[in-house]
Amino acid sequence: MWFYKKFVVVLAALFLCIGTAVAQTTISGTVFSADDNEPLMGCNVLVEGTQKRAITDLDGKFTLTDVKSNSVLVVSMIGMKTEKVKAKNGMRIMLKNEDTQMTEVVVTGHQQMDKRLFTGAAATVDAEKIKLSGMADVSRSLEGRVAGVQVTNVTGTFGASPKIRVRGATSIYGNSKPLWVVDGVIYEDNVDVSADDLASGDAKTLISSAVAGLNSDDIESFTVLKDGSATSIYGARAMGGVIVVTTKKGSKGRASVNYTGEFTTRIKPSYNNFNIMNSQEMMGVYKEMYDKGWLQLDNMVNAQNTGIYGYMFQQLRKYDATSGAFGLQNTEAARNAYLQAAEFRNTDWFDLLFTNKMQQNHSVSISGGTDRSQNYFSMSVLNDPGQFVNRSSVSRYTFNGNTSYDILSGKKGAEQLTVKLAAQGSWRNQEAPGSLNRTTDVVTGEVKRDFDINPFSYAMNTSRCLDPNINYTRFYTGFNIFDELEYNYNDIQVTELMFRGELEYRPIKELRMSGLISSRLSHTKRQHNVMDKANQANAYRAGVDAQDDNSTIRDNNPLLYTDPDNELALPESVLPKGGIKYQYDDNMRSNTFRFMTQYNNVFNDLHTLNGMVGTEYSSVRRTATNWTGWGYQFDNGGITYTPYLWLKQMNEENTEYFGESYTLTNTLAYYGQVNYNFDQRYTLNGTFRYEGTNRLGKSRQSRWLPTWNISGAYDLTNEKFMEGTKSWLSQVKLRGSYSLTADTGPAWVTNAEAIFMTQNTWRPFTSAAESSIYISSLANSELTYEKKHEWNVGLDLSFLKDRIALTFDVYGRNNYDLIGRTYTQGAGGEIAKYANVADMESNGVELGLSTVNVEENGFKWSSDFIFSKAKNKITSLEVASRAVDLVTGLGYAIEGYPVRSIFSYQFAGLNSEGLPQVYNERGEKTVGDVNLQETENLKDFLVYEGPSDPTFYGSFNNTFSYKSKNWGSLSLDLFLTYAGGNVVRLDPVFSYAYSDLSALPRDFKNRWMIPGDEAVTAIPAIASKSQVDRYGSTAMRTAYNAYNYSTERIANGDFIRLKEVALTYTMPDGWLKKTSFINRASVKFAATNLCLLYADKKLNGQDPEFINSGGVAAPITKQFTATVRLGF
Repeated sequence: MWFYKKFVVVLAALFLCIGTAVAQTTISGTVFSADDNEPLMGCNVLVEGTQKRAITDLDGKFTLTDVKSNSVLVVSMIGMKTEKVKAKNGMRIMLKNEDTQMTEVVVTGHQQMDKRLFTGAAATVDAEKIKLSGMADVSRSLEGRVAGVQVTNVTGTFGASPKIRVRGATSIYGNSKPLWVVDGVIYEDNVDVSADDLASGDAKTLISSAVAGLNSDDIESFTVLKDGSATSIYGARAMGGVIVVTTKKGSKGRASVNYTGEFTTRIKPSYNNFNIMNSQEMMGVYKEMYDKGWLQLDNMVNAQNTGIYGYMFQQLRKYDATSGAFGLQNTEAARNAYLQAAEFRNTDWFDLLFTNKMQQNHSVSISGGTDRSQNYFSMSVLNDPGQFVNRSSVSRYTFNGNTSYDILSGKKGAEQLTVKLAAQGSWRNQEAPGSLNRTTDVVTGEVKRDFDINPFSYAMNTSRCLDPNINYTRFYTGFNIFDELEYNYNDIQVTELMFRGELEYRPIKELRMSGLISSRLSHTKRQHNVMDKANQANAYRAGVDAQDDNSTIRDNNPLLYTDPDNELALPESVLPKGGIKYQYDDNMRSNTFRFMTQYNNVFNDLHTLNGMVGTEYSSVRRTATNWTGWGYQFDNGGITYTPYLWLKQMNEENTEYFGESYTLTNTLAYYGQVNYNFDQRYTLNGTFRYEGTNRLGKSRQSRWLPTWNISGAYDLTNEKFMEGTKSWLSQVKLRGSYSLTADTGPAWVTNAEAIFMTQNTWRPFTSAAESSIYISSLANSELTYEKKHEWNVGLDLSFLKDRIALTFDVYGRNNYDLIGRTYTQGAGGEIAKYANVADMESNGVELGLSTVNVEENGFKWSSDFIFSKAKNKITSLEVASRAVDLVTGLGYAIEGYPVRSIFSYQFAGLNSEGLPQVYNERGEKTVGDVNLQETENLKDFLVYEGPSDPTFYGSFNNTFSYKSKNWGSLSLDLFLTYAGGNVVRLDPVFSYAYSDLSALPRDFKNRWMIPGDEAVTAIPAIASKSQVDRYGSTAMRTAYNAYNYSTERIANGDFIRLKEVALTYTMPDGWLKKTSFINRASVKFAATNLCLLYADKKLNGQDPEFINSGGVAAPITKQFTATVRLGF
């Protein structure tokens, strides 16, 4: 009996042990991202109902012991949707992204960091979600999408970069542009174009975008690094912020083919949106000009520029011997009939010069892979016939390919060796209207561009009385805008290639060593073709052409040449035959070599340590050449006839018809970073970089610079006292950083050594000319980096299981040692030199709010609101500013005010003759006695209007979507952008003299007409010839330009724009399965840049962002796009 009882006890104990072993076991698994199938480090894996948890390691793996067999695991990560799964050994768990601003990984270009371990201010956005339909330039996609990033569309022409600022200006005379990094490689600009020149309309702006060759369909995401903690790894290249572009990669599994097709049509501008006089109103103005002596026969027949009246007088004198009749009978009835036809003509130049032709953009990509390799390849074709009737087409071809292969698999803790290869390329051919560079007359303040044929500018400034089929007169010769667009144009070709190779070796899973080699080549060729029949070419022959020999025009044409060696010489043409071919070639090659070692480990599920050290060498070589093919006969097979008179003139003026420049910039850097996190709560981060470049002073302290960052974060979410709030408070994270970053300053500052250049010394006779060497600039051994100290405090909040996500940052910056041009005592023979002469302070706040307002029964309404505010002030500036710089264009720098400040002359009303008056530098009320080159006491007589850059900006986006298993999904996006706090200079349309080609704003209906009107109007009179004779043409020109730059001609820059409305339909999987080869299909209809919901009424249709500078500049017009996406 005793033995039986003992046997039962032992047997029961045995079964109990077996049951315990079955009920409690060890569970392991791996967590992956559902988006890219990559393992997720730092995920929290919790056994539901217990305190038992684990953190995934570098490979996304976790292990839990003593887990009951029926347990449920709760897997969570910030920015990812929480998943509940039944526990089992060897499990694979897939986490999906939350549809909020929170993201799980921050890509810095050097590494990928867990968002929870990141201590800086950065934002990652999905490229597909933010893409603007019909916009081929990827840089414009960032407009209104990231707090702290301001994108200003100063021009909408393809290839011309928008003005991008990350947290405002960081330099006074430098570019303040962000650094573009594509897959870890810095993308240098093809040519260096300053921020002010972006709005100039010069042809060079069409090759200013570093990323115009990227296909938007190849981009996975954008990450904007904003504060010093985020950008410090780039040291002296990152003062203006960093935009990291991550392109798509292949993924393991079945190969997939994707196609995207965009079909875009633009809406023609309309006179209904602008304050331009119609033909009837303009004829009234012309009648007044006729009465005041401007449009009389004696001064119109041989005038430089003539329209309606000039053509009438020419026809009165034109005799046809064959018919025996004049072009127009010299009778009152005939003249009145001609003028009446012009009065009711009302030509719609916008309709004639613009087109609705369809732009097409096609992209095909193939991706796939195996367990050891991933591959991605794509090609795209952009065919844009242009928005103008002629000479605005764009053709672009791109390719992108990358592959990754694991030579050693790294399975089960073994060594891992991976090689990555990538190649990108693009070729673009683009046409644009012929354009010379814009110039400013610093004496009178007049900004002009000779021979401008920009269609938008032409439609805005040309009388609607003109007949589009008639050749009028410009620069003494016949002119028709349609002929000129055919015969005078820019032809641009851009070729870009990039090759990148990476090798990653992981001897153990915690240690990774990598090396990168990349080379990027860019070649741009710009040809400005002025053909034989172009108005610009004929202007060089006007007055001496055999078909139209006119002594009056000959004596007044400034483009004719008079031989100074012949006292009896008459003006002659230096272009008797053919046209002109201007060619500009820019070549750029950048090479990057980088080696890095990274260490990442998690100790005891509490301590996470990440470390990185590396070195990088980069070299950028630029070569620019230009030449002029004078006398190139386009109509005669391209043969060149170059008269010796032109060469003689060039030698006498000491100008060159060929030039070449060369620069080489080398940079070497060493850097390191340490990141430590305790228990997913406390994070400390430190970055150090030591960098040197050959661009700056020769002394070690000037050429070499240490930059650094110290930052930290406190994540309250994982504190025990927060456990009771997780049902409504998903995340609370505090961030703080302090850093030093820098920039090398304006690109043209390279005088580490004395710069010796050669020149042709001017002599009164070409036979005595000789070459010489001169000192372009003295060595400046103390010239050093522009520097920036920055502090940043941020707060990340998430509520209701990430349905509400808020990011808030406040920052302050102290920029010092900023480079500018300063005047010296002339020691060494240099009156002015570049030096570190300025300081600036700036501060701002940023707010990003994402909400899921409604989500039930397949319907979802989400919103994104972004607000940014940034201000700056120059605290020290030793550079003299001129009045003309402060009142024209985008403003200028002056101590005590923002970087780009706009000032105005104080308007003093009209005098009794209707002429505009302002207060000059002596405080006197004057008509034209203004010194626009004044540099002293500017703040005493000029009125500060405000900055030209907005001080606040942002966006508001709403997405409404409905998803049905049977019917697919439908989504509607409403996207608004806004900006303000700045001022805008109104277009300078007032002049002391107008031609009968001119169009004028309707403001002229309220102009001064009779004595006494000066008491009721501020619109000046149309000056009479007698007034010009009394005051002088220079004084009158200055008076009207001073009025254009007065307090009367300024507007508030605040605006709200309906940027895009988009409707997307995605077909259900059930329908697609029936096709057996299509697995994804969607169609999208979008309307972009629809309208301004709010703007200052004084703008009268003038876009507050666009600068109507002529040349190749054009505004972004309304457009409609249909997009088709297919996946196979």
